Amino acid sequence: MSKLPDIRTNFAEWYQEVLVQAEVIDASPTRGCFVIRPYGYALWENIQKELDKRIKELGAQNAYFPLLIPKSFLEREAKHVEGFSPELAVVTIGGGKQLEEPLVVRPTSETIIYSMFARWITSWRDLPLAVNQWANVVRWEMRTRPFVRSLEFLWQEGHTAHRTREEAVEMVMRALNVYKEVYENILAVPAIPGIKTESERFAGADSTYCVEGLMPDGKALQMATSHLLAHSFPESFDVRYQDADGSMRVPYCTSWGMTTRSVGAVIMTHGDEQGLVMPPLAAPVQVVLIPIYKTAEERSTLCEKLEQVRRELSDAGIRVMLDANEATTPGAKFFHWELRGVPVRVEMGPKDLASDQVVVVNRIERDKAQKKTMVAHGQAKAFVLNLLSTIQSNLLSNARTRMQSQWYQAEKLAEFGPQLDQNNGLYQTGWCGKAECEASVKTYKGTVRCILQEHNHKTCLHCSSASKSDILVAKAY
Repeated sequence: MSKLPDIRTNFAEWYQEVLVQAEVIDASPTRGCFVIRPYGYALWENIQKELDKRIKELGAQNAYFPLLIPKSFLEREAKHVEGFSPELAVVTIGGGKQLEEPLVVRPTSETIIYSMFARWITSWRDLPLAVNQWANVVRWEMRTRPFVRSLEFLWQEGHTAHRTREEAVEMVMRALNVYKEVYENILAVPAIPGIKTESERFAGADSTYCVEGLMPDGKALQMATSHLLAHSFPESFDVRYQDADGSMRVPYCTSWGMTTRSVGAVIMTHGDEQGLVMPPLAAPVQVVLIPIYKTAEERSTLCEKLEQVRRELSDAGIRVMLDANEATTPGAKFFHWELRGVPVRVEMGPKDLASDQVVVVNRIERDKAQKKTMVAHGQAKAFVLNLLSTIQSNLLSNARTRMQSQWYQAEKLAEFGPQLDQNNGLYQTGWCGKAECEASVKTYKGTVRCILQEHNHKTCLHCSSASKSDILVAKAY
């Protein structure tokens, strides 16, 4: 296994290489698609588990809708088809015959879902209706990067229908808050909430809300979105219901989604020179136990004792494994599990066994004197539980500190544009709301990531007229 590229000077290559060496992904024979290996999929499953629980608390039930969508469905909503046309994969032949109507491999499922809502919603008593789908989608990206941007990716997409606009807006914000909570409290990735500009919003939506992240290389990453669709899709698919007063009305709808891009966000945010760093609450393996021995007799005794430790930790709800592989040296095991980012390593050798203690190693501690702690066997469970909690909070704190160090207050594009061109980061500035002023940031390879809730800058970054809002400008993945 080769040495990883320098994360500080070659972040992009480090990211590509660590995914392969840590057995998160492998290359696929299909261009732009990637095989997610068991270790990478286990991370996604943990994210999925946390997210699914919260989605159900929103009142949504899981369902499944077809992968293939009649092309005419997408054409019913003009903005939607215009926005997605360059990214569509279309099936024209099936069973060896030309299809009467081409089928689109879903880029998203609004059209097929609202065609079903038209059947399911007939009365105000049917509302609110909330469904969620865990599925794969295909978008024909020209330049791909694992997890961050690929032809096929996994996600959840929630879809809801409501009697009032106020209820729909509330759902949009509740979904957005779920994403922010999962990113920050589970993945330890700081999430910036905001609203997309008209040019960046989802095709067919009234408004698009987002959570944005900043990766260590100073590039922004859109991590999840929540859309107020309002009447666009239900009107296109003739979704109507009879209200309590007998009148026929169109429901207000929403959709919201989070993808396997979250895996990429975790890996980029926390990784270091040794490899991955997994936040404990999402880590596939939270603790690995490693015996250190010279003889077969020592191995047998140490493994027996460590198996006892494994059961104690497992009973406490910790995802723990004992690496008793005889074909691998302890040093090779240390390297392997550090590369995979396991938060805590527990070692035991003959001297530790004689002293009835274990050596607990903190994956993220830089100070060698503090990295290892001798812990009595009887206190190991409590110590490890506390250490996992500490690592979780420290990862979020470290990521927030780094993000703040790359967050700049800026006034005029003519002044901060050259800095953006040379120095990636988030540039908070004022905006008048005009499209031409938004487009001006592309001169420096930037985009407006989102409109912020706070409003500190009084003049527009480009035209110097009064600012209507603060925006974040950055280069993006």
